[in-house]
Formats: sequence, C-alpha cells, structure tokens
Amino acid sequence: MTKLTNKIGVIVDSFGVGVREGLRKAKGVGAEGVQIYAVKGEMDPAALSPAARKELRNYISGLGLEISALCGDLGGHGFQIKQENVHKVEKSKRILDLAVELGTQIVTTHIGVVPEDKEGAIYHTMLEACEELSVYANSVGGYFAIETGPETAERLKGFLDNLSGKGVSVNFDPANMVMVTGDDPVRGVRLLRDYIVHTHVKDGVRHQIVDPRAVYGSIGFDPMSHENIATMLAEGKIFEELPLGEGKVDFPAYFAALQEIGYKGYLTIEREVGHHPEVDIRKAVEFIKAYR
Repeated sequence: MTKLTNKIGVIVDSFGVGVREGLRKAKGVGAEGVQIYAVKGEMDPAALSPAARKELRNYISGLGLEISALCGDLGGHGFQIKQENVHKVEKSKRILDLAVELGTQIVTTHIGVVPEDKEGAIYHTMLEACEELSVYANSVGGYFAIETGPETAERLKGFLDNLSGKGVSVNFDPANMVMVTGDDPVRGVRLLRDYIVHTHVKDGVRHQIVDPRAVYGSIGFDPMSHENIATMLAEGKIFEELPLGEGKVDFPAYFAALQEIGYKGYLTIEREVGHHPEVDIRKAVEFIKAYR
C-alpha cells in the first residue's frame, strides 16, 4: 500500500476544554488541522464580529494549524421538518460564510435519516432544503458535507445524485457505518467517491442490529421500546465507539480505498466518548502516522 500523505486533523471539541485550549491541545498531540463546532456559544456566527473572525484565524494560523472544516450540525431531525428549514438553511449558510472567512470551504452536518421512500413528503422536504444549500455552497465555492452513518452509502448516493452540483457532498465516517448500518466502509468510499470532501477517523463495533432511525431519530418513526433503546444506546449495548484499532473498522482497507479514489483531504480524528480524550487522541494521531 502506498503510504498516506493526507494531513491529520482533530475535532477541537473532542477535548472538552473550550475552543482556545482545545486548539492548543490539538497542536500538542501533533495534529496539523482542526475541526470546530460553529453552531452556538463562542463559535456561533452571530457572536463573531469581523474583527473577532480575523483574530481567530490569525490565532489558529499562529499555532501552525489549518481548519479542516467547521461542524454545522443543527440537531433535531436535520432538515426533515419543512417549517423549521427556513431557519436551519439560513443558519447553515451563515456557518458556511464563517468557514470561508476562517479559511476552509467545508461545513460538516447531519441532514436527518434519508428515507427509503423517494416519493414521500419527508424525502422531498430534505431534497428541497439540500438543493438550496447546494446552490448556495456552489456560489461561494464551498461544501456542506453530510456525515455518513444514518443510511447506507447507496441510499445517500441516490439522494445526492438528485441535487444540482456538488455543493452538498460527503463527510465520510467509517465507524458510523460499522456501528449503525452495518455498511462496508470500503464499498462506501467507492460508491461515494465523487462526493467525499472530508473524512473522520473513528472506530467502533456493533453489538446488535438496530434501525438507524432509533439512533438518529426520524419524523414519524416511534419504536415501541423507545425508552429501552435509549438506555441500551447510553450503556453501549447496541454499538460502542472505541479507540482506533480496537473496533471493527478495517483501516488498512479503508485508507487504501481513500487512496484509490484520489482523496487528498484531511483525516480528522473524532472522539465522542471516553474519560481520557487527550490520551486517546494522541494515540489516534500516532495510529494514523504509522501508515505514512
């Protein structure tokens, strides 16, 4: 296998210590880039003046870091609820504006579980919102990158193929596939090759088969044992995120697939659980470097 040349990123929020300290820790563990949540608090676009944006960009650059992407996940059911989409689409555009000002073209997000029924109202509501986002992203040279996991790669590709341009693309997360849909990340990379603009490096294992709608939520879906599923999810009985190399993601094959399609972007480490995130992230950086 040809050695990796991709830069290594870290999600600043994974450290759980605030943006500035998280940036310093990202530098300390050997990352070359960072991804930052930009939905609320100090990183909410509405809270950052032009001067503050310039100062933040200079601060990040001064640490010798780049921004691989911002995270603009607005929660809820993504873009499944038509009456909420006016606000969510507008907020998403402002997050992309911030991303461009800070030196990145990419905002990662969840759009909600793409339904199987292509003729249903929810599917068309999601398409309408994503088409508006795609057109806007195309106009500013940016991307809204949908994170993989809530549906199979095949279904996601079918959805994206209905949009004009590539303004809405993919943030590829192999662990979400392994843990939730049981999809094969290598096959997923090949299927989504034309859309992948950012990736996460995360590992995990699936203990039980579960409907992805029970994990991510979906309008009109109400599992009979919802409380029980929520408890099982919290206790890691359905799936479990693990440090890199300890789960079921076949990283040699995954990295090889990314090279096969010519992916040149960031490999950004995400750690959403665990009591010692800095230790886990430092090990993750070393894990990826071993493939260089």
